[in-house]
Amino acid sequence: MAGAPDAAPGVSGDLRDRIAARIRAEGPLTVAQYMELALWDPAQGYYATRDPLGARGDFTTAPEISQAFGELIGAWLAETWRQAGAPDPVTLCELGPGRGTLMADALRAAAARPEFRRALRLHLVEASPALCAAQKTALAGASPAWHASLAEVPDGPLLLVANEFLDALPIRQFERAQDGWHERLIGLNAQGDLAFETKAAPDRVFNRPWPPGSMAEDRPAATDLARAIGARLARHGGAALLVDYGYFPAAPGETFQALARHRFADPLAEPGAADLTAHVDFEAFARAAESAGAQAWGPVPQGRFLQALGIGPRVERLGAGKPEAVAESIRGAVRRLIDPAQMGSLFKAVALTRAGAPAPAGFAA
Repeated sequence: MAGAPDAAPGVSGDLRDRIAARIRAEGPLTVAQYMELALWDPAQGYYATRDPLGARGDFTTAPEISQAFGELIGAWLAETWRQAGAPDPVTLCELGPGRGTLMADALRAAAARPEFRRALRLHLVEASPALCAAQKTALAGASPAWHASLAEVPDGPLLLVANEFLDALPIRQFERAQDGWHERLIGLNAQGDLAFETKAAPDRVFNRPWPPGSMAEDRPAATDLARAIGARLARHGGAALLVDYGYFPAAPGETFQALARHRFADPLAEPGAADLTAHVDFEAFARAAESAGAQAWGPVPQGRFLQALGIGPRVERLGAGKPEAVAESIRGAVRRLIDPAQMGSLFKAVALTRAGAPAPAGFAA
């Protein structure tokens, strides 16, 4: 995810100075520590201080591109609820709801099944004050409850959604040298600027036949989250749907990146002024969830997943009776979501259920 570059002059520099001072006092930071500071510093962190979405921000997510995305997820949730035995009540939880656009569209679609809509109890996990304010407006009629983490969400049957949430969780990076693995850290160069360096990590083990020169990325927060979701589903039932960009199976390579004003940027240049993300290792996430008792489905490329849910007929209905220019704009937005050359392949969907549950819609048994 990302945010609008509208902070006051000097804000990024102030955060950069504070990060540099910490490095001088405590030594180099892991990439994960740096991401946490740059994204969530209470005073100047990227997500903590701004609404990151849209043309005036730094990136646009699928729900903002087409309402069909959220509507199809709403239909998916209703069908998955039915498959799970129609529990009433059921907790509907979204991690990182952005402006609330996805959930607003999903709830509109859910209204087609009144019994499902009545059973829902909406819970949102969001740490950004700016985005919480937007969600309160978008979801004013849905009576949501807000939480700082999944741990605060009440137990019970769970339907969970997360779109572009995992990619912003902090990562650690490790480079394989001839003498073993070294962790990539962020320190200061001779000019006092933030710069990458490495330190031997003799206790680090990756059970992969990756040659010297390879880089591995580890995302402990995603592993912990997968286990937490998996344990909840194993205890109480339900399902989770997570859509993000990343790779499957696990592979070496550097994916740490910054985005500002819809362009790639230097991730160390202006902490707090750019989004910082890395690709999701879907294999590691699925394995962690399964280790806690869940069953993982997919990942399935986003384009194939949306087509299986009926995005083609849906977009035609959205464009019916509208001027051709409007209808073509609707079709163009959906092409962006499903075209393999755009978001259709890099973005993937993974589902989690209780072990033994039937295959969710869009996922082959």
